[in-house]
Amino acid sequence: MSKVLVITTSLRAKSNSDVLAERLIAGAKDAGHEVEQISLKGKEIKFCIGCLACQKTQKCVQKDDAVWIAEKVKEAEALVFVTPIYYYEMSGQMKTLLDRLNPLFPSDYRFRSIYMLEVAAEDEAAVPEKAVSGLGGWVDCFEKAELVDTLFCGGLTGTGEVGQHPDMLEKAYEFGRRLK
Repeated sequence: MSKVLVITTSLRAKSNSDVLAERLIAGAKDAGHEVEQISLKGKEIKFCIGCLACQKTQKCVQKDDAVWIAEKVKEAEALVFVTPIYYYEMSGQMKTLLDRLNPLFPSDYRFRSIYMLEVAAEDEAAVPEKAVSGLGGWVDCFEKAELVDTLFCGGLTGTGEVGQHPDMLEKAYEFGRRLK
């Protein structure tokens, strides 16, 4: 079984994203995976300054939480990004983290399977397309990795509202069970 890292990117307390991530994690653990979760709540993640020093050193010159998160990402075999959809795109904090994972590009990273769970107030099928495409662009830079699957849970606005949708909770659980 895989060493799975789940990165939750919602900054809202008791968010629908977090509740769904908990169900996903339960499914992954029940499938036998070793799972670690990192929440971006309360983390300091500065913007990438584009110096590219990391391409030579595999270390970022900035000192913040993105440095240790990158080490956790590097050692995971499967990654799951959980994000709310803001203006039809991934959360800004998720995009900032992806940019800061640039030191991993020249490294001997272990991750091969990438997944994404998206949550939005809107529920049309096209809502997550730009967010998925954005993550896909990041994954494309890592030739040993692939974006394996995504799960979209739409129509959720209020904090913790997903608790009233057992079907979505079950989909998140099953999504976690299918991780490889």
